[in-house]
Amino acid sequence: MKEIVSTPSAPAAIGPYSQATIHNGLVYCSGQIPLNPETMEIVGDDVVAQAEQVMTNLKAVLQAAGTDFSKVLKCSIFLDDMGDFGKVNEVYGGHFTENPPARETVAVQTLPKNVLVEISCIAYI
Repeated sequence: MKEIVSTPSAPAAIGPYSQATIHNGLVYCSGQIPLNPETMEIVGDDVVAQAEQVMTNLKAVLQAAGTDFSKVLKCSIFLDDMGDFGKVNEVYGGHFTENPPARETVAVQTLPKNVLVEISCIAYI
């Protein structure tokens, strides 16, 4: 069976999806964008501030699912501009200081609400 994860500590879904789902001990986190969960407004005008908010949101979803960054197996990073790779990588690396997960990073034409970065992940409980 699939369990739905929902927490007010992360932005509510802005479409027909869940913040995360759990199946067979794995947590599949939907992509997080830099929204403040209380106001649903975009946080930050630059990619560093936005990446920090994205990681804060992912952390909240993982905690609601009963896990944390140390148990993340894979992340997907989507950037509005590949020129921001180094800055986002620095923020991201601050949350995965040991045994980082597998990852891909891709540049896309447009992200939801025209944000600069979105990150999703898969973790175990």
